[in-house]
Amino acid sequence: MLKLKIQYDKEKLFEIIDKVVNRTMSMDLTWEWPCGVGFYGICRAYEATGKKEYIDMLAKWVDEYIELGIPPFTVNTCAMGHTMITLYEVTGDEKYWKIALDKLDYLRTKALRFGDGVLQHTVSVNNDFPEQAWADTLFMAAYFMLRMGKKLGDEDIIADALNQFYWHIQYLQNKSTGLFYHGYNNLTKDNMSGFYWARANAWAAYTMAQSKHIINYLYPLFMEIDSSLRDQLSAIKLLQTENGLWRTILDDPDSYEEVSASAGIGAAMILNENILHTKYAQKALEGVIANIADDGRVLNVSAGTAVMKTREDYRSVPKTWTQGWGQGLALAFLSAASYCI
Repeated sequence: MLKLKIQYDKEKLFEIIDKVVNRTMSMDLTWEWPCGVGFYGICRAYEATGKKEYIDMLAKWVDEYIELGIPPFTVNTCAMGHTMITLYEVTGDEKYWKIALDKLDYLRTKALRFGDGVLQHTVSVNNDFPEQAWADTLFMAAYFMLRMGKKLGDEDIIADALNQFYWHIQYLQNKSTGLFYHGYNNLTKDNMSGFYWARANAWAAYTMAQSKHIINYLYPLFMEIDSSLRDQLSAIKLLQTENGLWRTILDDPDSYEEVSASAGIGAAMILNENILHTKYAQKALEGVIANIADDGRVLNVSAGTAVMKTREDYRSVPKTWTQGWGQGLALAFLSAASYCI
């Protein structure tokens, strides 16, 4: 398949990546999902630039945390598993692989599930959201499980990961619009407030696009993911603003433009390799870069967001502060774009 061709100065892009990486490492993030997404982006930055110092910084941080003690596992904290995979691949140190395997074991044998083995989204050790599926789980858990299953050559793990994708698509994607809702409540059999939250769509689009680089058409659910992503991106592209971004509620013209979601969607377009999306990815890259400060802060990123009750609640989520997921999704996008220049 033809790669998209993106117009940008590669050296300048790497300079921006370097600023974002260094800012992310200075944030005093903890072993939680913001750190998991932020460090995932740094891993992608390492792969794109070859800068070993990025791995050295991650390893130093992780080693200190291991000595101090890793917190209890949840679906959200399993986002840190992505970094463990990369650290093991680069350094060969078994301690990182053991943590990745422990997180995998938690998801496979201990994490709360409902229905046909669907992972309940958990943000703490408590049962905060009984029988709820959130799009966030696709990044924090399903994509991680798929990477681990492929690396281990374990078809049962791959099947479990693909089952997560299948049911999240069934529960969250509106087949008419192609867009994803934020969450699904299995107890009430509905999508709760029912808004097309942008970052939910980014989690779905990005992880589905990445999954297509892990499995192929010999897996029946590959076609499910491929078709879901096709319909989603064909709808999302039409909702891009003049600034190259997407709004925090995708189809709400009064919602603010949100940069972390825009980065995730832009990265998904590049990874999906549909050359008809070139102009949208190009515009998204310019829009995201325009929201990166000289000190490496990714701006206009919404704070952590549960499934909110009203439209106004989503509109009111603050976007003042630097967030790990904003840093990480921006790095994932910039790194993906670097291969297309």
